[in-house]
Amino acid sequence: MAEVVLHDYWRSSASYRLRIALRLLGIEYRTVPVDLLTQGHKNPEFLKYNPQGLVPALEIDGLILTQSVAILEYLDETRPGYGLLPSDSIGRHRVRALSHVIAMDIHPICNLGVVRNIMDIATTHGEDANVARSEWMAKYIGSGLAGFEAMLAQTPTGDFCHGDRPGMADICLIPQLYNADRWGVDTSGFHKINVIAERCSALAAFENAHPDKCPQ
Repeated sequence: MAEVVLHDYWRSSASYRLRIALRLLGIEYRTVPVDLLTQGHKNPEFLKYNPQGLVPALEIDGLILTQSVAILEYLDETRPGYGLLPSDSIGRHRVRALSHVIAMDIHPICNLGVVRNIMDIATTHGEDANVARSEWMAKYIGSGLAGFEAMLAQTPTGDFCHGDRPGMADICLIPQLYNADRWGVDTSGFHKINVIAERCSALAAFENAHPDKCPQ
């Protein structure tokens, strides 16, 4: 079988999601670090893997796959048995909806390029760029996670985001909590999220995927 290769940046939320998923599924892979701070994602060599110039890119099954949530669904469909998404339509919708809160509502407006632009605008208006960044992160990560918490409360289903083992929603949640902690966002009021995070942190797949354990 061909080697599985993850083009990865250690602090990328989207890459972090795939590291968790690959470990949950027991898929061995090799990491190729892509340094976003030195514009490695804009290098012509990397653009061959992802023309968008974004991480991650995953080489698997003779393919080059991009967009982390789409990759998670591909892995669910091609590696039956674990179930990153549940088998029933209602459950799959719920997991997708929770995952999209993170991956489509919070992440895009809190990623590196967007926040750099916010800091540049603040500087142009004579404001403190670091304060602007902190306020931006607190507002959008905080409000997004508040919505996620409320959605969890609507239909409690088990010990994790959906059911009694972690799936795609948990895989999206944990990297976002890492970002929240990194930017000093107060998450202490999110009881359900914090209980799930504690359960995830006890699992090797999540622990070993943590940015602190990744090549930089």
